[in-house]
Amino acid sequence: MPHLVVKEFKNIDLPVEVEGVRFHFIAKNLSFENEQLISVGDGKGHDFFLIVKYDHDKILLKSDKTTRPASIFLLHKALKAYAKLAKLEILHSNVPENKNNPHLRETPALKEIEYFANDFPMDKEVHIEVGFGSGRHLLYQAENNPDKLFIGLEIHRPSIQQVLKQINIKGLKNLLVIDYDARLFMEQVPSNIVGKIYVHFPVPWDKKPHRRVISKTFVAEAMRVLKPGGRLELRTDSENYYAYSYETFMSFTRMELLIKKNKEIAVSSKYEDRWKRMQKNIYDLTMINDEESEPLKIEGSFEFERFGLNEEQVMALQGKKFIEDGYFVHFERVYATNLGGYLFKLSFGSFDRPEHLYIITAGETLRYYPREPLRSKANLAAHKKIQEVLHG
Repeated sequence: MPHLVVKEFKNIDLPVEVEGVRFHFIAKNLSFENEQLISVGDGKGHDFFLIVKYDHDKILLKSDKTTRPASIFLLHKALKAYAKLAKLEILHSNVPENKNNPHLRETPALKEIEYFANDFPMDKEVHIEVGFGSGRHLLYQAENNPDKLFIGLEIHRPSIQQVLKQINIKGLKNLLVIDYDARLFMEQVPSNIVGKIYVHFPVPWDKKPHRRVISKTFVAEAMRVLKPGGRLELRTDSENYYAYSYETFMSFTRMELLIKKNKEIAVSSKYEDRWKRMQKNIYDLTMINDEESEPLKIEGSFEFERFGLNEEQVMALQGKKFIEDGYFVHFERVYATNLGGYLFKLSFGSFDRPEHLYIITAGETLRYYPREPLRSKANLAAHKKIQEVLHG
């Protein structure tokens, strides 16, 4: 992860803007003096935190994982801008000094989750690839099917940058990319609009099966978003994952499933090429949807009532957990901001697909940072609990 190691950290007067980077406020951890957060944005809706960590004899300035921006270049720019403004003495840096790759100066194909949650594109049939890796298959499909809209999901930043570069070089207008958990993303897709979902060579997670993409919940969501005749294509070299996925598919009352072994496809990933050289078997499980689903409808809001806690009650929330039927809320950390309010770091919602966000207070008002939670039943239920707790 990009970071700076500095001799001494220095605060600057906020808010301030330099070279298109805005520094809004700072928040100090109320329980651990070795940590503080700096709110950063680019004025285009991309807000996130830089984190300052005092680690023994080192002081680190890096990105906060919870709010890390999709654009690695925005993060690089923010780190360098703060160091310049504060006149920090840098002992070590892995932030490149060279200018942005010319093919990555603008990345219109890179989207945030709000783009899909607020107004999902529906003018073309949608194809989704989960975990596109090097992007060979995704790029091939987009090039050869200009009448379809392709959405690629990936959490590996170098892979995202590689595909964004190729999108710009090839001038593709029908391919969007998002850095997001596919299991949460699926809950935002309207019903009956997807032609194909590709899950090629997912991480098997043999020791942590709850982290697998394929699950009963994921398959149910896939059946909802796929149009009649649409397909979910799983391709794997793992016999364990194949067996697990087969059982998952067949646990449904109705299911049409095609199974093939060592099937040749038009384009293969670098991983598949490696498995073939090792003479490993490749398994294909294709689920075919034959039903039309009800429209996606999740009602509720993430508005807050007034904030009503005193300092003692705020401090008591540090580490507090609430476990309920179908959801949870965990107040992980509590901060004080230089704006005179508080900042809460939370995880909440579904047990296997939790949200990780912050809540900022200003007087009696509250808001989520850097965005509202995704609209899901678990998140809406958790929000009611959060509201109850913070209202006092």
